This record gives sequence, structure tokens and C-alpha cells, in this order.
Amino acid sequence: MPGCIPLRRTQSLPTDHQSDVFSKATSIVHHWLSAHVNHGDYVVDATCGNGYDTVLLAELVGESGRVVAVDIQEAALARTRDRLVEAGLLARVSLKRMSHEHILDVLDPEEIQCAVFNLGYLPGADKRLVTAPNATVAAHEHLLSRLGPGGVIISTVYTGHAGGKEEAEALYVWATGLDGKQFAVARHEWVNLDGEPPHILIIHRRP
Repeated sequence: MPGCIPLRRTQSLPTDHQSDVFSKATSIVHHWLSAHVNHGDYVVDATCGNGYDTVLLAELVGESGRVVAVDIQEAALARTRDRLVEAGLLARVSLKRMSHEHILDVLDPEEIQCAVFNLGYLPGADKRLVTAPNATVAAHEHLLSRLGPGGVIISTVYTGHAGGKEEAEALYVWATGLDGKQFAVARHEWVNLDGEPPHILIIHRRP
């Protein structure tokens, strides 16, 4: 069907997560990752943060796949490394301290199947250290240039902190300009929740 983003696999969610997939950004993102990432894939976590997405990606790619995970803060890398060690998955992941706009510096020259972003600040850390519009758009552009057919970029976008709305606007302006014949772009947002809940941007390269 035109405009639809196809799933690569059918994934059943555990019962305790079935309601969360409608109300929590992390559950929705993990549902999409589980649907699109397979054993042997080469994938990227462009803002590894507390490591939850990185651990899931490492599980999904299996022993034959690879994950590149980056973050500008050492605290984020340390938390992610600890989670990977606990899960026995560290060998599948390359952790790099860097800003995500330089992501191509650490990628092999091959196609990726998926990239994930968690924008804003690192939970539990200095809220003044946030992702920035120009760097975020550049990182998305770079990863899009390596995204293989059928691949996805999934970005959780927060607007409640200083600079968040500007970053979201810059990202959406860029994304809406993508060629609809090559990419399907969708945005998930909640319209009846209090506060400023995040949005989820999904970019799918058509097969």
C-alpha cells in the first residue's frame, strides 16, 4: 500500500508490554526495532544514553551482526558498557565517544539496516548538555546516506527542554524535504497527554 512502512518480521510483545506500546516512547521504538532488525545486520545507536536501545540492538543482530554506539558523554558510554557486560553482549558492540555528526568517521563503508536516536539530554545527568539542531540534522543526513533499502532511522524527539523545540523544527523541516519516492517519513505523537510528550520520527528507505 502506498505510503505504508512494511515490517520485516512479525513480533509478539510480552503481555506486560502490550499496553506500553501505545503510551511509552521506549516501548514503541523497541517494537519498531524488533520488527526491522535481524541477525547479521549492521546498525547504529547514534545517542546511546543509558544503553537500553544499544542492548536491544545487540540482542537483535545476533552473534553475526554488529552495533556501533556513540555518545558525547563518557557517563553515557559507561552506563551502556555496564548494561552490555551484564547482558553478555559487549563483544557485539563498538562504543565510541563522539558527537553524532561525526558518525561516518567510525562506520565501515557498508550499508546499515537501522539507526536510532534519543535526542535531548542524558537522564540523570547535566540537563544543559543537549543535542543541537545542526549536529542532529547532519547526523541524520550522514546515516541516511548509508541506509540500505528497507532500512529505517527512528528518532525520539523531546521538546520540553531548552532548545528542544528548535531542534525538532530543524529536524522536521529537513525530513519533510526528503524525496517521497525514495523515503517514507512518519511522525508518531500523543495529542491528549499532559506536559510535552516526545515525538517519534521514522524514516524508511523504500526497497
